[in-house]
Amino acid sequence: MQSGAHHSRKKTSLPKDPLNRTGTQAAAHSNLDELPVGDLGIIALSSSTQMAEKIDKYIVEWRAEREHKHPAHPQMHGYVRDTFLVRTQTPRFGSGEGKATIYDSIRGGDIFILVDVCNYSVTYTLRGEENHMSPDDYFIDLERVIAAIGGKARRINVIMPYLYESRQHCRSERESLDCAQMLKDLVRMGVDNIITFDAHDPRIQNAIPLSGFENFRPVYQFLKGLYRAAPDFEVSPDRLMIVSPDEAGTSRAVYMANVLGVDMGMFYKRRDYTQVVNGSNPVIAHEFLGSPVEGKDVVIVDDMISSGDTALDIARELKARKAGRIFICATFGIFSYGLEKFDEAYEKGIFHSILTTNLVYQRPELLQREYYHSCDLSKFLALIIDTLNHDGSLSDLLDPVDRINAFLSKQGVPR
Repeated sequence: MQSGAHHSRKKTSLPKDPLNRTGTQAAAHSNLDELPVGDLGIIALSSSTQMAEKIDKYIVEWRAEREHKHPAHPQMHGYVRDTFLVRTQTPRFGSGEGKATIYDSIRGGDIFILVDVCNYSVTYTLRGEENHMSPDDYFIDLERVIAAIGGKARRINVIMPYLYESRQHCRSERESLDCAQMLKDLVRMGVDNIITFDAHDPRIQNAIPLSGFENFRPVYQFLKGLYRAAPDFEVSPDRLMIVSPDEAGTSRAVYMANVLGVDMGMFYKRRDYTQVVNGSNPVIAHEFLGSPVEGKDVVIVDDMISSGDTALDIARELKARKAGRIFICATFGIFSYGLEKFDEAYEKGIFHSILTTNLVYQRPELLQREYYHSCDLSKFLALIIDTLNHDGSLSDLLDPVDRINAFLSKQGVPR
C-alpha cells in the first residue's frame, strides 16, 4: 500500500464525529478510538474511481484531525496518510482477455474494493471495435483483483452498491440463480464482508449465512434531497403519502412511511402470464391499494429506475387520482432507454422531481435536467469504511431513525 506522508496532528478536544452526534450518544456508538483491523486500503475498479476519490478525501481529513487514544501503538503506523487509495490496474489484451495488477503493498491490510457494475461509460477496444464494460466484465475484474491480492491482506471487503445479478435473486423454473452463485464465489475467494445498497431482495444473503452481508437503504439521504428539490416540502399525514410501485417494494415504503409518520399506499401489477416480453410477463394494469391521495404530495420510492415505464405509469395513475406533486425516489438511476420519456412526462406535469443516488454512474445529460436531483452518498460510504476498519458497529448506520428525527426537528416537524 502506498505509504504517503504523515500529517501533523491537530490538537482537538474531541474526535471529529462524521455523524454530528453529541454527548452520550456519540460515546456509546463510536468505535473510532479502537485499533484498526489492519492498514486501510481502498481499491477502486475503473467504474468507481470518482467515488473512491471522494471517499478517500473524507477519510484523510477525518484521520488528520482525530485524536486517537493509542497513537503510539504499532498498529497505528500509517493510520494518518495523504491517501488510502491503492494503485491498481485492470488492463485488457488485444484478444479481449484481461488481468489485474496491484502496485502497492497490501500485506496485512484491511482492503475495501469498490465496484459499480452499472457503469457502462467505461470502454475497451477489441478487434478495432469499441466495447462498453458490462456487469459481467466488472465482476470478472473484481475476481481478478481479489486473485491479485493473493491472500496477503488481513481482510477483504467488497463494496458493490448495486448488487450484481440482484434481479435474478430467485427462480421458479429451470433457470440460473446468478446472484446467489456470485455471493458464494466471492466468499470462496476469501471475501469477508459484502456491502450493498437496497438489494432487490435482501434475503439473498441467506446464500452466505456465515459471512458478512450489509444492506443499506438511503432513506435519510432521500429525505434531505426532497427538501432540496422542494423547500416547501411538508412531512405531515395530511400533506404527504409514501407509495410503493409494486408489492415487492412494500417493505421499503412501509419503513419510510412509519419513520416519517405518514400514510402509505401500494400498487400491484396485473400481468399477462400468457406472454413473455424481454424476460418477464407484460403488465396489463396497475391497481392501487391505499387511502385517497387527492391533494397530497406523493413520494414513489423504489430500488431502481431502469426503463422508467413503471414509475411513470404510477405517476400518471396518481395524477388521475388528483394527487399533488409527485416525487420519484430510486436508489439506482439506470435510465436504460434514455431520458426522452422523462422529459416529456415532466413537461406535461406528470411528476415534480426525480431523485437517485450517485452510487451508480450518472450520465452527464441526466445531471443537467431541471427535474433531477442527485443524492451524494460518498460521505456515508466513507463513514462505513472508517467504522468497519475499526471493527465498529454499523447498527446506527443501518437504521437512520435518530438522524432522520434530528433532521426533521431542524425543519420544524414535531417528533
